[in-house]
This record gives sequence, structure tokens and C-alpha cells, in this order.
Amino acid sequence: MGLISSYRMRLRRRYWRIRALRRRRQLTVVRDRTGRIRRDAILSFTTMRNERPRIPYFLDYYRRLGVDHFFVVDNGSEDGSLEYLMAQEDVSVWTTRASYSAASYGVDWLNWLQRQHAHRHWCLTVDVDEFLVYPFCDTRPLRALTDWLDASSIRSFGAMLLDMYPKGPIGAQPYTEGQDPFEIATWFDSGNYVHERNSLYGNLWIQGGVRARTFFADDPWRAPALNKVPLVKWHRDFVYVSSTHALLPRGLNLTYDASGGEKTTGVLMHAKFLSLFVDRAVEESKRAEHFRAGDEYKVYAEGLERDANLWCKWSERYINWRQLEILGLISKGNWA
Repeated sequence: MGLISSYRMRLRRRYWRIRALRRRRQLTVVRDRTGRIRRDAILSFTTMRNERPRIPYFLDYYRRLGVDHFFVVDNGSEDGSLEYLMAQEDVSVWTTRASYSAASYGVDWLNWLQRQHAHRHWCLTVDVDEFLVYPFCDTRPLRALTDWLDASSIRSFGAMLLDMYPKGPIGAQPYTEGQDPFEIATWFDSGNYVHERNSLYGNLWIQGGVRARTFFADDPWRAPALNKVPLVKWHRDFVYVSSTHALLPRGLNLTYDASGGEKTTGVLMHAKFLSLFVDRAVEESKRAEHFRAGDEYKVYAEGLERDANLWCKWSERYINWRQLEILGLISKGNWA
């Protein structure tokens, strides 16, 4: 990258820091337990709204994986989510009713909290329906991964979003609060993915999966991006610029080996397509608070009914991380 491009990237990073500084006034702290955070704690950052049925399993999953403290921005929940979160001893909670889209889909809020609280911590930034799977996750806790990344001088860890779905009508198996969503959503698309390098931020832009196949079959280039950089050894000057798809400085996005080798990577198993999502898609299409004024959710609302079946004869049933490695969806890289 030339001097002019580097300067522009620094300006762009400053712009995102200023956005976060301005949006901080939209946040009201309702439970601040950050005084309990150890210097070596692994932190999680999430923005959510009306996710009460999903929260118990989300917290349990990441507690078992090794997250020490959760930062949550509640964006005006009305289903008891806020009250539940406030009662959790390892969760610090902020609330806001400000526009999710105007805060760059929550990026500004989380950038501010990470600048204030995450410096020199490993941070996992995920949605409440995203579950990190990485090589050896069945036998090695998250700290084993972060310790290895530290020892290897690696500051960020990439993970492709892997959409999971049930076999049969999406509404046939109602999701119950606290349930493991992958007891229901056990299937995924294994091979219909495309990627290209983003010239601006240097990340791989990945598309495909069941959403490209089912909802965006006529225009797959409109399908959602599946590339994520959810796990980062944070510095107060870092910023996310597009959900967890890209960060600045640009080097954090190089979670792949451009020379043809392999870097250690994971997936975020995405439990979006449960029975809960049918009504949620209609609601979010009307709120228009998501990307492109909720256009993606309008597509879901139009194409998704309770008897919709996302399964096809090429669908793969999830077994474990080793299966994903064989399929080329994750890699051990040099971590053995």
C-alpha cells in the first residue's frame, strides 16, 4: 500500500473513532460489572433486540468455551431480554432506543465500548445467533486458541458464517428457550461458496450457502457477506467498519494466506433459520433498521413461511469440526 493509501486509511479509521465517540451519548449503562474483569479476561461484545429465547443458550455456550465477561447493548427490547441480562453476574449491559441503522448497525456502539474496555484483551464480537467453532474446539477451550495466537503473534482470527437450517418445514420444530439450536438446525450447504479479495480493506468477500441458493438465486451477488473476523486481540485504536466483516487497520483482515498456504480459521455456525425467524423476518422488514433499509429481511419475509423447506439433496448434516475441515470450510493451519 502506498503512502497516500495508508494516509487515507488512517483518516478512515479516525472517522470511525469519531463516530463512536459521538454515538456514546446514545448508550445508558444499566449494569456495569467491568470492575470484575481480570487483565487476561476474554471478552464478548454483542448488540441484540428481543432475543429472550436465545440468550440462555448463547451465554451458556460461550461460558463453556471460555468467555469471561459479556458486554451487551440492548436496543430497546420489549420481551424481557434486558431484565434477564441484568441478572447475569458476568454481563455488563447498556441500553439504547436510538436507531440501529444510524449507528452503522450497532458498530458505533460496540466500537466505543471496545475502545473503553477491551484494550489488550482478546475480544469475540458476535451476534446472539452466531456460535464459534474452531479446530479442536471439542477438546481445547478458547484460551488455548488465544494463547497460541499470542505465541504466533497473530492478532485476529477469521471465521466464515455457516448458515444452518432444519430438514423439513422451518416451523415444524418450535424452538424452546435455552435449547441448543443445532438440535433443530443440523444441516448446511457445503460447497456453493464464492470469494474475491476486497481491494479496499484486503479481506476475502465470501458469498453463497443456503441464502444465496434459496433467497437470492436470481441475483446471488446480492446475497449477504459470509466473511467475518470475530476474534481480535483488541487495541483501543482498532475499529470495525462493517459489522464484523472488516476492520481497520487493514492488516487485521488478512486472516487467509494469499500465497496459497493455509491459516488457522473457524466458522460461525449461524442459527438464524429456526421457527422464531418467520415472525422476526416480517417484523424486521417493517422496521427497516438493517442493511439497505431492511431489503434482505424483505426478501426473507416474502420467501419464508412456516412450511418453507430450505433443505435440498446436496445438504450436509453437521457432525463436528473435523467434518468442516475435510470439506475445506475451516483449517487447522499450523496449529496442531
